[in-house]
Amino acid sequence: MQTITAEPAARADPRRWRVLAVAGVAQFLAILDLFAVTVAFPTLQSAFGNASVSAVSWTLNAYTIVMAALLVPAGRFADDTGRKRGFLTGIALFGLASIACGAAPTLATLIAARVVQAVAAALLIPTGLGLVLPTFDKREHPTVMGIWTAVAAAGAASGPVIGGLLLQASWRWIFFLNVPFTVAAFLFGLRVLPDIRQRTKRTLDLLGAGLILGATATLTTAFVQAADWGYTSAATLGCLFAAVVLTVLAAAHMRRHPDPVVSPVVLRHRLFRIALGGIFAYYLAFAALILSATLFLTEQWHYPMLRASLAIAPIPLSCLLLSPLSGRFVARVGARASAALGGATIAIGAAWWALTADSTSYPVMFLPGAILAGASTALLQPPLFGASAHLPADQLSLGSGAVMMARQTSSALGVAVLTAILARSVRPTLDDFRAGWIFMVLAGLLATVAGLAFRPGTRH
Repeated sequence: MQTITAEPAARADPRRWRVLAVAGVAQFLAILDLFAVTVAFPTLQSAFGNASVSAVSWTLNAYTIVMAALLVPAGRFADDTGRKRGFLTGIALFGLASIACGAAPTLATLIAARVVQAVAAALLIPTGLGLVLPTFDKREHPTVMGIWTAVAAAGAASGPVIGGLLLQASWRWIFFLNVPFTVAAFLFGLRVLPDIRQRTKRTLDLLGAGLILGATATLTTAFVQAADWGYTSAATLGCLFAAVVLTVLAAAHMRRHPDPVVSPVVLRHRLFRIALGGIFAYYLAFAALILSATLFLTEQWHYPMLRASLAIAPIPLSCLLLSPLSGRFVARVGARASAALGGATIAIGAAWWALTADSTSYPVMFLPGAILAGASTALLQPPLFGASAHLPADQLSLGSGAVMMARQTSSALGVAVLTAILARSVRPTLDDFRAGWIFMVLAGLLATVAGLAFRPGTRH
């Protein structure tokens, strides 16, 4: 077995594109399963005895929260034990967990299987990138990162469409679909993936990961369950208090720990902090927007799931069509303008839905907002996700982990906030959806502000 160190290769590895293909498939599946479940909410409610939206939302929230908390520890574990072994373990576990999800007899079993699936996804995403970059020459890294972020964007944007199409057979096929791809990625990975290890072992900050997991979970629970428990109930306020305490403890722990799960070192870089804030604000809006689109089409316009999934298709299509052009666009207008436009575009899309919600015309009301939402991803992701490249070389992996944690955590919170807004009524009303879209407008504007403050080339 060939073993290479974690530094970039001096010359291009002839297997590099095959390595990228294997890792890209794994990342696509991990992100796809994050968003494909959103369109299944109405079906899952019916399948599990008219469960509430807040209960079903944990099929999404459990996945996002656990993945967010474990991304960095799982990546470091793979660094110590060998990235190839870590990747193969992750892809095998993801396939087995997908089978368990598809076969789940109860909602609680499905949520538990989703937790295991999230553990596997947390191992796959950073390990995959850690396998890819060392096989490419440094000059090819911008191209590789562009492809990597495009794959992530495609998985996120196409998730609802693919999920909606699979629902025509059964919601279980959303998970069973993963199995042949995980088997192929495992077998192909055995042949082509290099065995990459870190030269020195690093501490696994499991306590830090646990504090982040607890803080995010309690904050999400407060939003998701507020309508059932009462917005000023002891349980809701207790969750909020616990979230604050755990956040303070996490911050204090990370300042003292020699190698914390989120290092304060990367947060000292102003440019990176701004990018992280922009990503967090953007995914608050994007994750909530995807879910709101599905629920609006099925609950308000009473679209069947197949029609609803096809109606959402302009979101991934506009993203996929524009993503190949995003590099040239960023080069022409600059990273700052592209990032700011991305935040503004999703804000305008959500505002359009709020302003035209009384219309029942798909081309007038829904289509413009859907196109703008997809375009926003192609505009904002490349400059802000590439902010890790502005960090010192020894902080790149820390920065990449922090970016992915921000995306996952904010996705969970965005869905939780939307769930709280829509749960104010027994069935979401048009005013509830408007309130949700206004929340997305505000989050998009925050991302716009971060984009305007993002100035590569200035001292940071």
